[in-house]
Amino acid sequence: MNAKARKLFFCGILVKKPNVPTNEAILQRATDDSNALLPADSPDDSTPLPPGGDPSDLPTCLLCVCLTGSVYCEEVDPDMTSVPTLPKETNYLYARYNKIKKITAKDFGDVVTLKRIDFTGNIISEIEDGAFAKLTMLEELSLAENQLVKLPVLPAKLVSFNANHNKLRTRGIKSNAFKKLTKLAHLYLAHNELEAVPLIPETVRTLHLQNNNISSLTADTFCKSNDTYYIRPNMNEIRIDGNPVILGQYPTSFICLQSLPIGRYQ
Repeated sequence: MNAKARKLFFCGILVKKPNVPTNEAILQRATDDSNALLPADSPDDSTPLPPGGDPSDLPTCLLCVCLTGSVYCEEVDPDMTSVPTLPKETNYLYARYNKIKKITAKDFGDVVTLKRIDFTGNIISEIEDGAFAKLTMLEELSLAENQLVKLPVLPAKLVSFNANHNKLRTRGIKSNAFKKLTKLAHLYLAHNELEAVPLIPETVRTLHLQNNNISSLTADTFCKSNDTYYIRPNMNEIRIDGNPVILGQYPTSFICLQSLPIGRYQ
């Protein structure tokens, strides 16, 4: 037994020299331990979305601002091209100025608490039938500044609907599109390509139809030709300016209104 071995021998037991970890090993172990404490769904900021990746693959509340009952997804970068998955208790969705192209029937299937949706400033050209069918609490819907050529079936409890600045034509709006909206008060269809005024519910107070292609009116457009005593009680603002129609040629179209529409009279 050499001198080194004798120094390690005590009470008949040979004690092996312990392995002392290096500084590098200690640092690596500390890093591993801290990572092990992270919850499984914690975002890893060191792994950004790859070029060309789909933002919808990321949790909505990483892309958007989520507050109690409200989700703000405005001008999302990288581009948001589809409706994000929403927390089930969402009441208000603001998804303005993105690149959303289509609204599908599945987008709101699990979120029935929505009261307001704003898709202003996207490039939506298609909305599937039934996309809003389950939104029985929805009161405000804005589809302004998109590329729609026709409207879907709208929720029955809407109070305000905005489809300004689209590509809507009269054939793209069903004759009874607004008939069942018994609470509708504000209807905005300006800056489209409508050739005629659609059937407007009596609850509507504000109607904007400026800058379309409306060229004529009838006695039943706003009033009832078979009831000369009929007065339309609610409508107090109608804009038809910027259309080819000369309102002065259709005086019987306004006899039931409390105020004349804004437009060209001669």
